[in-house]
Parts: sequence; structure tokens; C-alpha cells
Amino acid sequence: MAAAGSGGSAGCFPGPYPTPSGEEKNQDERQGGQCLLNGMDLLKDVTESKRFLPTGLQGIDALLGGGLRQGQLTELTGQSSSGKTQVCLCSASHVAARQLGHVMYLDTSNSFSPSRIARIVDGFPFSLVKLPKNVRLERVMTSIVKCGNSNICLLIIDSISALLAPINGGKYPRGRSMMMSVAMLLKKLADEHNLSVLVTNHMVAGNGAPKPALGESWKTVPHVRLAISRARGSNICTATVLKHTLLASGRVMKFPVPS
Repeated sequence: MAAAGSGGSAGCFPGPYPTPSGEEKNQDERQGGQCLLNGMDLLKDVTESKRFLPTGLQGIDALLGGGLRQGQLTELTGQSSSGKTQVCLCSASHVAARQLGHVMYLDTSNSFSPSRIARIVDGFPFSLVKLPKNVRLERVMTSIVKCGNSNICLLIIDSISALLAPINGGKYPRGRSMMMSVAMLLKKLADEHNLSVLVTNHMVAGNGAPKPALGESWKTVPHVRLAISRARGSNICTATVLKHTLLASGRVMKFPVPS
């Protein structure tokens, strides 16, 4: 497992109760809490507190309006060798190289490749990272393969289905509830610590066409869901929006990935 280390707003949605007194407000502030009291507070939280972390892949960044939005969980789903891991590696490298924060990279399927990271970093233009190649590689690898850092801005789990699929079956009656508990925890981490959470998911056989694993319950979890595909032997991938909080489903963008 490759773990990396590179925060946030907590929101609560009050019921129809009286506005808290000054003393109660002060107590909330002392406890570090923040209540979003109306729609304008929600809008301000989204527009001012949440930024995008660029993946470094122009097609995906253009498709998503800037990259991976902080405070949200983004899922990449696709068949084996479709380019999901490459998108994760590119995202981690780009965020680390631009010193946007540290990255925690959880590799559950033994697909993390330092040599691929090195090739990605080697291809960065000097205008992006104005450092000699050996120095920029050391900076990136130090920012990724590290844990316990308080400046984490991106959490990558490649893959989430490798963790959850074994327990999400009839053999484990509580498997579904455990899966949804993990989902709630990831979304809470994203929101409270202002993280971008990026996970990958594999495909399983469906009625006539492959479909994302983990079932209908998990389908509701990601804020953004992209299907990644590519032809065999090609370095051109296709990203299709399956779910998005702002964009219509079905939008498509092609993008090259480093070989």
C-alpha cells in the first residue's frame, strides 16, 4: 500500500429553531463549529471555500470545469486498463508538483508505480515546475509517499471496489451497511477537511453492457462519476459524465494519458 501525506468547513443544516443566542454562538465558535444558516451561506461556502485541484489532464479538467472539486468525492469507473490508475497518478503528481498540498494515496490493488510517476514528472514543462528534473521528482515523491501530514488536500483510493466488493455480497449480511458507513466517512472527510477525494471502481457484467461495481446503493454516493475507457493499445482515453452535481450526464471528452 502506498500512503501519502500532502483542510475545511463543517456544515450543519438547522431545523426551524430560533436563532442561537450570542452566548450559544460564542460557544459554537469556541468549539470550532460552523453553522450554515441560510441559502446564501451555502452558496458562499461552495463558491469561496471550495476550489478545484487540476489533474493535469486537460480533457478531464475541461470536462469538470477545472478539475477535482474540494469537498467532493469523485469516482472513476471503467474496465481493466482503461486508464483509471493513470488518471490517479497524474492527479497526484500534478497536485504535488504545483505544491497545492500533500496527497494521501491508498493503493489497494498494488497498482502504484513510482516509475510511472517519474515518467509523468519528467514530462512536465519547465514553465509548470521551474526546477531541475531530479529536484522536481524528489519534491513530488516526497509529497506523495508520506503520511501523517496536516496539509493533505487530495485523498486517492485506487481502488475502492477492491476494498468493498468482498464484503458487499450475500455472504456478509452487514456488508451493505459497512459499505455505506465507509461512504459517509469519506464524504464527511471531504467536507470537513476540504479534501478532494478520488476513488476508482471496476466494471461488472450487466444486462447487455458492463456497469460499475458495488451496486445501486453505492451509485448514490459520489458527487461526480466519470466512466473512463480507451481502445486497446491507444493512449487516448474517453471520459463520460455519468453523474455530476452541476453538469448534464452524457458529456464526453477525449484526453491523452502519458504512456
